[in-house]
Parts: sequence; C-alpha cells; structure tokens
Amino acid sequence: MPASEAALPYAGVVFDVDGTLVDTNYIHALCWWQAFSQFGHVVPMARLHRAIGMGAEHLVPHVLGRDHPPKETGDLAAAHGILFATWWELVQPLPGAENLLRWCWTQQLTTAIASSSHSRELDAMLDVLGRPDLDVIVSGDDVDEAKPSPDVLTAALERADLEPQDAVLVGDSVWDVRAAAAAGLPCIGLTCGGTSAAELLAAGAIETFADPEALLDHWRAGARASREG
Repeated sequence: MPASEAALPYAGVVFDVDGTLVDTNYIHALCWWQAFSQFGHVVPMARLHRAIGMGAEHLVPHVLGRDHPPKETGDLAAAHGILFATWWELVQPLPGAENLLRWCWTQQLTTAIASSSHSRELDAMLDVLGRPDLDVIVSGDDVDEAKPSPDVLTAALERADLEPQDAVLVGDSVWDVRAAAAAGLPCIGLTCGGTSAAELLAAGAIETFADPEALLDHWRAGARASREG
C-alpha cells in the first residue's frame, strides 16, 4: 500500500524511544541523579529530567558546566548505564506504542528508530516493545554525536533512503525537536515523556499528542476520512 493511502504526508516515520515509546524518562532521571551523587554532585532531579533526551556527552556538561574533567563524563555515563540496567525488567511500553509501530509497518511506511541510547540499552528497550518490525535502527553508538546533534536522525534517513521532507520524527523532548530541526525533519511531540505541549511547540514541534495511542488514533481517523472522502 502506498504511504498516501495511509492519509499521511510522509513516506517514513522516525521514532525516538525513551519517553516516546517506553516509559523510562523518570527512571533515567533517577539513575542520573544517583550517578551524579556517587561522584559528589548534588543535582536537582527536575534539572536532570529536563536534560533527558541528550546523549551523555551533551547531558553531563549541560548539567555540570563545560569546565568539568572530560574523563568524568565517561565515568558518569558508565555509572548511569549500570544503574539503568537494574530497571530493564520493570520498564513498560507507553500506551499504544506497540500498536503504533505495527500500524506504521502494515501501512508500508518506512519505520525507523533513532535513539541517543547505547546499543545495549536500545536492544533491551526493543525487547520491551516486543521486537517490532523495523526498517532501520540507529543508536548513539552508530554516530559521532547523540541528540541534540542531528547525527542519529541523519543516519536513520540515509539508511532508510528517505529525504527529510518525506519523513517525520516522533519524539518527546525539546532535544528531539531541536535535533529534527537541524536535520531538516519535522517533529511531532508526545507529552508522555514529561515535557509539556507548550514547551514542545515553542521548540518547533509541528503538533503534539498525549502518547503513542493518541497519535495512532489521530492517524487512523485521518486514514478513515481519506477513504470515506
């Protein structure tokens, strides 16, 4: 089925994972808080939550400032990874995430994942999502810089043979929106990661929805209207 029959103006959809498809943003904030505490840094958890979506190489200097020892970034990231791994078995998909991915696949939309997470973490989250059918998977390990750099998105588009104007990113953080803008890609924001619709729209999101289920309902309604029209 051509993408146009799905009533979407896109040939492909690129998905963020944490906070967009799986309910991990507050877990990440807690694990980063614990990691920073281990190294003697007291950081408000609200500040950490607002930084979730960045790769560690951006998150650590964003939180601590640019004059921290570079080696500490790797040490903090390793500590966070160890702490986050203890939560893997408890992570749940966000409402409608599995159905949204399945629907995109059945509509023959090119379906891609582009995450700042390390490949091991991303692999665990794909298990949480029931190992969905996907055309492209890009992790933070596949590129030089993670979000808000556009590298993971650009890599996903190149591997999927998609032009930015023919695809859309679905993400949950301002860092997703900014990375999408740098890649020339429109971004739909989901508020299930804890960032408000107002913040996502102010960052440049083209529209927002509560969660994957709400987005799927919207796309399905558009498809029905297109068929009936």
